[in-house]
Parts: sequence; structure tokens; C-alpha cells
Amino acid sequence: MITFKTTSPEQTESFGRELAESLIGGDVIALTGDLGAGKTCLTRGIAAGLGSVSHVSSPTFTIVNEYEGGRLMLFHFDTYRLSGPEDFLMSGLDEYFFRNGVCVIEWSDIIDELLPDDSIRMTITGDGNTRIFNVECSDKHAGYIKEAAEKAGAEIIE
Repeated sequence: MITFKTTSPEQTESFGRELAESLIGGDVIALTGDLGAGKTCLTRGIAAGLGSVSHVSSPTFTIVNEYEGGRLMLFHFDTYRLSGPEDFLMSGLDEYFFRNGVCVIEWSDIIDELLPDDSIRMTITGDGNTRIFNVECSDKHAGYIKEAAEKAGAEIIE
């Protein structure tokens, strides 16, 4: 588990940009956190770090937005409106895991049982500008996640 703190939306986006430099096709970032926790803010940073110039917004009503123009496609999900994993499967959304892009999934706890084993799981908590990130990931991801947080100026807690 990696835990760190960002103290502004800009720092959260900066972490996303730094993280994107190390992401490869097939990576899945599973996000949980309350409304306003910074999930979409982080995703904006990831999109920018991948080289996309698209405006990133929460895909609440479309379930998934696709962002091109970078070194990898970004597939940005919001599963909040799904009733469970069955809805995800019935819609064929699991096929995105195999499209060699980066998947960022907001409200991922709704489909947790479908996530690939090596997914990067982030729980974001906080209020105002301060956000605490608790990250569960494999050893292969841990080093560059911690490095990205440090480069963004985040405070590493553990």
C-alpha cells in the first residue's frame, strides 16, 4: 500500500501527468472515492500526460469516453449508474480491457470483481483541496507510482 497526500487540484493533475509517463497499454486504474474526491481531476492529468488535448469530463451519462491523440488511447469510465458487474458485461465494456489502451474507471467498486488482477486500485478521500490517495498495486507498478507522486510534490505518508 502506498499512501500520499496532494494539496491542490493542480497537484492532483500533476500526479496524473507524471503517472501517465509510465503507463503502458492494458493498464487499468480503478478509482473509488466520494463525489468531488478528485477522480476526474486525476484523469485529466493522466490524459494530458498521455498527450491527449481533449477536454476531459466525467462520463456519467455515457459510461465511457474515449480520448485519442496521445501515445495511448485513454478509456475513461464512470460506472456509477450501473447496477452491478452484470450491466458492465452485458454492455460489452469489459472488451476495453483488451484494446491496448489505458482504462481509468471511476466508481470501480461497482465492478470490482471484473477488474484484472494487476489493476492499480486507488481510493481517494479528502475535502477541499487536500486529497489522500491509498494505492494498492503490484510491485511492478509501486515504484513508478511512488516516483510520480514525489515528482508531483505530493507528501508520501507510507
